[in-house]
Amino acid sequence: MNGLSERQLVSHYENNYGGALRRLNTIRERLAALDWARTPTFEINGLKREELIAAGSVILHEIYFDSLGGHGDDPPAGLTEPPAGLAHALERDFGSVNAWRSELTGMAKTLAGGSGWVILVWSNRLGRLVNQWAADHAHGLAGATPILTLDMYEHAYHLDFGAKAAAYIDQVMANLNWERIDARYRGAIGKGMGTTNFSSRSAPRCRKTRAFLPRS
Repeated sequence: MNGLSERQLVSHYENNYGGALRRLNTIRERLAALDWARTPTFEINGLKREELIAAGSVILHEIYFDSLGGHGDDPPAGLTEPPAGLAHALERDFGSVNAWRSELTGMAKTLAGGSGWVILVWSNRLGRLVNQWAADHAHGLAGATPILTLDMYEHAYHLDFGAKAAAYIDQVMANLNWERIDARYRGAIGKGMGTTNFSSRSAPRCRKTRAFLPRS
Protein backbone atom coordinates (compact mmCIF):
# COMPACT_ATOMS: atom_id res chain seq x y z
CA MET A 1 0.00 0.00 0.00
CA ASN A 2 1.01 3.60 -0.40
CA GLY A 3 3.13 4.54 2.63
CA LEU A 4 1.89 1.75 4.93
CA SER A 5 4.46 -1.01 5.33
CA GLU A 6 3.70 -4.72 5.55
CA ARG A 7 5.64 -4.76 8.84
CA GLN A 8 3.30 -2.18 10.37
CA LEU A 9 0.12 -3.77 9.01
CA VAL A 10 1.06 -7.31 10.03
CA SER A 11 2.10 -6.22 13.53
CA HIS A 12 -1.12 -4.28 13.99
CA TYR A 13 -3.26 -7.10 12.64
CA GLU A 14 -1.63 -10.04 14.37
CA ASN A 15 -0.80 -8.44 17.72
CA ASN A 16 -3.59 -5.93 18.31
CA TYR A 17 -6.56 -7.27 16.37
CA GLY A 18 -5.45 -10.85 16.98
CA GLY A 19 -4.91 -10.12 20.66
CA ALA A 20 -8.40 -8.67 21.00
CA LEU A 21 -9.88 -11.72 19.30
CA ARG A 22 -8.01 -14.15 21.55
CA ARG A 23 -9.04 -12.12 24.59
CA LEU A 24 -12.68 -12.16 23.51
CA ASN A 25 -12.59 -15.93 23.06
CA THR A 26 -11.12 -16.38 26.54
CA ILE A 27 -13.69 -14.08 28.15
CA ARG A 28 -16.54 -15.92 26.42
CA GLU A 29 -15.23 -19.23 27.74
CA ARG A 30 -15.19 -17.79 31.27
CA LEU A 31 -18.72 -16.46 30.88
CA ALA A 32 -20.00 -19.77 29.52
CA ALA A 33 -18.74 -21.55 32.63
CA LEU A 34 -19.98 -18.93 35.09
CA ASP A 35 -22.37 -19.74 37.91
CA TRP A 36 -24.46 -16.59 37.59
CA ALA A 37 -26.26 -17.11 40.90
CA ARG A 38 -23.11 -17.50 42.98
CA THR A 39 -20.45 -15.45 41.21
CA PRO A 40 -19.66 -12.15 42.97
CA THR A 41 -21.12 -9.12 41.24
CA PHE A 42 -17.72 -7.47 40.82
CA GLU A 43 -16.50 -10.49 38.85
CA ILE A 44 -19.54 -10.41 36.58
CA ASN A 45 -19.10 -6.68 36.08
CA GLY A 46 -15.45 -7.12 35.22
CA LEU A 47 -16.00 -9.91 32.73
CA LYS A 48 -18.91 -8.18 30.96
CA ARG A 49 -16.98 -4.91 30.82
CA GLU A 50 -13.96 -6.65 29.29
CA GLU A 51 -16.22 -8.55 26.88
CA LEU A 52 -17.65 -5.24 25.65
CA ILE A 53 -14.20 -3.70 25.21
CA ALA A 54 -12.76 -6.76 23.44
CA ALA A 55 -15.77 -7.16 21.14
CA GLY A 56 -15.63 -3.46 20.27
CA SER A 57 -11.94 -3.74 19.47
CA VAL A 58 -12.50 -6.78 17.24
CA ILE A 59 -15.31 -5.15 15.26
CA LEU A 60 -13.64 -1.75 14.87
CA HIS A 61 -10.37 -3.35 13.79
CA GLU A 62 -12.16 -5.56 11.24
CA ILE A 63 -13.84 -2.52 9.69
CA TYR A 64 -10.51 -0.63 9.76
CA PHE A 65 -8.65 -3.36 7.87
CA ASP A 66 -11.54 -4.05 5.52
CA SER A 67 -11.56 -0.35 4.58
CA LEU A 68 -7.94 -0.47 3.41
CA GLY A 69 -7.08 -1.81 0.00
CA GLY A 70 -5.01 0.45 -2.20
CA HIS A 71 -3.19 -1.16 -5.10
CA GLY A 72 -0.12 1.07 -5.20
CA ASP A 73 -2.04 3.37 -7.52
CA ASP A 74 -0.73 6.75 -8.58
CA PRO A 75 -2.65 8.71 -7.45
CA PRO A 76 -3.69 6.46 -4.54
CA ALA A 77 -7.21 5.06 -4.78
CA GLY A 78 -8.33 6.65 -1.51
CA LEU A 79 -7.82 10.15 -2.86
CA THR A 80 -10.38 9.65 -5.60
CA GLU A 81 -14.02 10.53 -5.10
CA PRO A 82 -16.28 7.98 -3.35
CA PRO A 83 -19.00 6.24 -5.40
CA ALA A 84 -21.84 8.57 -6.37
CA GLY A 85 -24.37 7.54 -3.72
CA LEU A 86 -21.94 7.85 -0.84
CA ALA A 87 -20.46 11.06 -2.25
CA HIS A 88 -23.96 12.56 -2.40
CA ALA A 89 -24.61 11.55 1.23
CA LEU A 90 -21.33 13.12 2.38
CA GLU A 91 -22.17 16.31 0.49
CA ARG A 92 -25.66 16.35 2.01
CA ASP A 93 -24.46 15.84 5.58
CA PHE A 94 -21.14 17.73 5.59
CA GLY A 95 -21.41 20.22 2.73
CA SER A 96 -18.87 18.47 0.49
CA VAL A 97 -16.62 15.43 0.40
CA ASN A 98 -13.64 17.66 1.16
CA ALA A 99 -15.44 19.17 4.16
CA TRP A 100 -16.16 15.68 5.47
CA ARG A 101 -12.54 14.65 4.94
CA SER A 102 -11.28 17.78 6.71
CA GLU A 103 -13.55 17.18 9.70
CA LEU A 104 -12.63 13.50 10.01
CA THR A 105 -8.88 14.06 9.75
CA GLY A 106 -9.04 17.10 12.02
CA MET A 107 -10.77 15.01 14.68
CA ALA A 108 -8.21 12.24 14.26
CA LYS A 109 -5.32 14.64 14.80
CA THR A 110 -6.77 15.66 18.17
CA LEU A 111 -6.21 12.06 19.29
CA ALA A 112 -2.55 12.01 18.19
CA GLY A 113 -0.20 10.73 20.86
CA GLY A 114 -3.01 9.13 22.81
CA SER A 115 -5.64 6.57 21.97
CA GLY A 116 -9.08 6.21 20.49
CA TRP A 117 -10.95 6.04 17.21
CA VAL A 118 -12.61 8.35 14.74
CA ILE A 119 -15.58 6.62 13.13
CA LEU A 120 -17.86 7.56 10.26
CA VAL A 121 -21.26 6.17 11.26
CA TRP A 122 -24.77 6.09 9.84
CA SER A 123 -27.43 7.02 12.39
CA ASN A 124 -30.98 6.00 11.57
CA ARG A 125 -32.21 8.09 14.51
CA LEU A 126 -30.49 11.25 13.25
CA GLY A 127 -31.05 10.37 9.59
CA ARG A 128 -27.50 11.24 8.59
CA LEU A 129 -23.84 10.33 8.54
CA VAL A 130 -21.85 11.45 11.57
CA ASN A 131 -18.13 11.64 12.28
CA GLN A 132 -17.96 10.16 15.76
CA TRP A 133 -15.17 10.65 18.31
CA ALA A 134 -14.43 7.61 20.47
CA ALA A 135 -12.15 7.52 23.49
CA ASP A 136 -11.85 3.72 23.41
CA HIS A 137 -13.19 0.52 21.85
CA ALA A 138 -16.50 0.69 23.74
CA HIS A 139 -17.37 4.32 23.06
CA GLY A 140 -20.05 4.55 20.38
CA LEU A 141 -23.07 6.55 19.25
CA ALA A 142 -26.12 4.56 20.36
CA GLY A 143 -27.82 2.73 17.50
CA ALA A 144 -25.34 3.90 14.86
CA THR A 145 -23.68 1.67 12.26
CA PRO A 146 -19.92 2.13 11.65
CA ILE A 147 -19.08 2.76 8.00
CA LEU A 148 -15.38 3.64 8.27
CA THR A 149 -13.00 3.50 11.24
CA LEU A 150 -9.66 5.22 11.79
CA ASP A 151 -7.55 3.66 14.55
CA MET A 152 -5.69 6.36 16.49
CA TYR A 153 -3.99 4.13 19.03
CA GLU A 154 -0.22 4.46 18.66
CA HIS A 155 0.09 0.76 17.83
CA ALA A 156 -1.55 1.56 14.47
CA TYR A 157 1.33 3.73 13.25
CA HIS A 158 4.38 3.83 15.53
CA LEU A 159 6.54 1.41 13.49
CA ASP A 160 6.17 3.47 10.30
CA PHE A 161 5.68 6.98 11.60
CA GLY A 162 6.93 7.18 15.19
CA ALA A 163 5.09 10.09 16.76
CA LYS A 164 4.04 11.59 13.40
CA ALA A 165 0.36 10.77 13.64
CA ALA A 166 -0.63 13.35 11.01
CA ALA A 167 1.48 11.57 8.38
CA TYR A 168 -0.17 8.27 9.28
CA ILE A 169 -3.64 9.79 8.94
CA ASP A 170 -2.78 11.08 5.47
CA GLN A 171 -1.61 7.64 4.36
CA VAL A 172 -4.68 5.85 5.69
CA MET A 173 -6.91 8.28 3.81
CA ALA A 174 -4.85 7.65 0.67
CA ASN A 175 -5.42 3.90 0.93
CA LEU A 176 -9.18 3.75 1.47
CA ASN A 177 -11.11 1.16 -0.49
CA TRP A 178 -14.20 3.11 -1.42
CA GLU A 179 -16.05 0.10 -2.87
CA ARG A 180 -16.04 -1.68 0.51
CA ILE A 181 -16.89 1.48 2.43
CA ASP A 182 -19.75 2.19 0.02
CA ALA A 183 -21.03 -1.38 0.47
CA ARG A 184 -21.21 -0.86 4.23
CA TYR A 185 -23.04 2.45 3.74
CA ARG A 186 -25.57 0.88 1.38
CA GLY A 187 -26.10 -1.96 3.83
CA ALA A 188 -26.61 0.47 6.70
CA ILE A 189 -29.33 2.35 4.83
CA GLY A 190 -30.90 -0.87 3.58
CA LYS A 191 -29.87 -0.68 -0.08
CA GLY A 192 -27.15 -3.28 -0.31
CA MET A 193 -25.76 -6.54 0.94
CA GLY A 194 -24.90 -4.93 4.26
CA THR A 195 -21.81 -4.77 6.35
CA THR A 196 -19.50 -7.73 5.91
CA ASN A 197 -20.56 -10.47 8.31
CA PHE A 198 -17.60 -10.82 10.63
CA SER A 199 -19.31 -13.16 13.09
CA SER A 200 -17.71 -16.28 11.65
CA ARG A 201 -14.32 -14.65 12.03
CA SER A 202 -14.73 -13.49 15.60
CA ALA A 203 -16.53 -16.47 17.13
CA PRO A 204 -13.91 -19.23 16.71
CA ARG A 205 -10.41 -19.29 18.09
CA CYS A 206 -8.11 -16.71 16.59
CA ARG A 207 -6.78 -18.04 13.33
CA LYS A 208 -3.54 -17.10 11.61
CA THR A 209 -4.27 -13.47 10.91
CA ARG A 210 -1.87 -12.75 8.08
CA ALA A 211 -4.27 -14.37 5.63
CA PHE A 212 -6.85 -11.63 6.28
CA LEU A 213 -4.57 -8.68 5.51
CA PRO A 214 -5.86 -6.48 2.67
CA ARG A 215 -3.86 -6.88 -0.50
CA SER A 216 -1.27 -4.19 -1.18
